[in-house]
Amino acid sequence: MTDHPPATPSIPFTRPAINDQRTKEPPVEPEPTIPGFDYRRVAVSEDVSLNVAVGGTGTPVVLLHGFPQTHLMWRHVAADLAADHTVICPDLRGYGDSDKPLEDGPHTYSKRTMARDVVTLAQEMGYDRFALAGHDRGALVAFRAGLDHPDVITHLACLDVLPTLDMWEALHGVPAAVGFHLYLMVQPQGLPELMITASADAFFGHFLDVWANDPDAVPADVRAAYLRACREAVPSIVADYRASAGIDVEHDEADRAAGNRLAMPVAVLQQDWGAALGFEAAALWGAWADDLRHSTVSCGHFMAEEAPTDIGKALRDLMAR
Repeated sequence: MTDHPPATPSIPFTRPAINDQRTKEPPVEPEPTIPGFDYRRVAVSEDVSLNVAVGGTGTPVVLLHGFPQTHLMWRHVAADLAADHTVICPDLRGYGDSDKPLEDGPHTYSKRTMARDVVTLAQEMGYDRFALAGHDRGALVAFRAGLDHPDVITHLACLDVLPTLDMWEALHGVPAAVGFHLYLMVQPQGLPELMITASADAFFGHFLDVWANDPDAVPADVRAAYLRACREAVPSIVADYRASAGIDVEHDEADRAAGNRLAMPVAVLQQDWGAALGFEAAALWGAWADDLRHSTVSCGHFMAEEAPTDIGKALRDLMAR
């Protein structure tokens, strides 16, 4: 009989804790959205689909963002208007989470092309006629839509911008330094993209800082979303601006020569920067629209974020006309 040593008692194995903080990815913060709005992608051409936020019910209004922003700039105004309107907030082609086709000619990012995107977007969503408001770059698209599609745009609002042709004619001398970015981004393809990409956050963040009277109007998460979107869209943003010194001027000149004007009720809301730059903004806009109401808003450039109550009221007043 063979003796066996007593069995070694089984000891549960516990894996020692390992400090692996260095290998963990930082948590990804969710992208901000407009609360209560649905998001979808809508094809507006063979190669371009737009990221769109939609909310509310009632008569439609489309809101177009400016630079260096996305559709999120309308978050306060859109939520208010959604109480009695269907509110459609797209990212323009080349911006935000919309498609960014390569610039293969002057038409890729002309305001005429971008205006056609907006009209097609509304039609794809079942609306043949709608009110349209735009801020900054979006206002230039809205202006072109009003001239090219007068049977589609029922009411038009343009925030803190001049029509492209008037802008170039008005900027001159030392005061034109406020528009240094305009002159940079209209240069031939290559150099502006290279320079801006090299310090994208500093470049785009500069405008978020100096154009706002209220620095708290753009909270940290929204600012981060703006910078991320711009960082990923430098070539298309530059192409948008480059078109404004070429084909967009040609289109405006043709309309001015033909005497074409905005046929719908128009509201223009601006900071009090016209007098400071040596021109009368209301008079310049009056040359394009018969039924015009021009108002000055006491805030910085980002008026839909800095003064959303005023902007919402102005848009409601416009759509009641």
